[in-house]
Amino acid sequence: MEIESCASGGGRIDLGVLARTDRVWPSDTIDAVERQRVQRWTMLVVPPEMIGAHLGGPVAHTTGRSHRLELRAATALLGHFGIEWDLRTLSDGERAQVRAWVALHQRLRSTVADGRLVRSDHPDPSAVVTGVVAPDAAEGWYVVALTGLAATQHLAPVRLEGLAPARRYRVTDETPTDEQHGLDLAQRRLDLVLPGSVLGRVGVRLGVVAPETARVLRVVEALG
Repeated sequence: MEIESCASGGGRIDLGVLARTDRVWPSDTIDAVERQRVQRWTMLVVPPEMIGAHLGGPVAHTTGRSHRLELRAATALLGHFGIEWDLRTLSDGERAQVRAWVALHQRLRSTVADGRLVRSDHPDPSAVVTGVVAPDAAEGWYVVALTGLAATQHLAPVRLEGLAPARRYRVTDETPTDEQHGLDLAQRRLDLVLPGSVLGRVGVRLGVVAPETARVLRVVEALG
């Protein structure tokens, strides 16, 4: 049995509650844009694996806004990933995408539970960068979310912090394909090898990123 504290949204999160529950519900809104802000600051004091974060339906019940499945799923990915969506209403394409996001979370959830949370500041106010890095710094996962329209056509380099500066890492884009919205991820795939010092200080370029979308990057130590 898992116990979740959700009284008053995030207003009842304290050390007493954290000692007695498996996760907390930081806000009643599952609007992905609002959640990016809520989770950013809640994670300053609550471990990401204890943050109740759900993949909601296309329209947020609290704001009435509609967001791509990609952004909704990516926003919940580095938390206690759940689904708050009537799966009986999904199309075959949506169902396949949900399976892909669940499988992705299964790949990285041990790093979410054991790793170190990383927040990289970005010069564009619409870009939110969240990462988790394994205790031995051999692997890291980063979600780059755009909550609005980027200030420039090409997003400034995204710094992937928390890695070992002297090691070399392979960076790949692991974002599941969003066929529903015609986003051809084959055209934006990353696959490069750079030192941790470069990734942390300079970063990587993602090219043109559409508003209210997200990218999931995996960084793993390149051996040999």
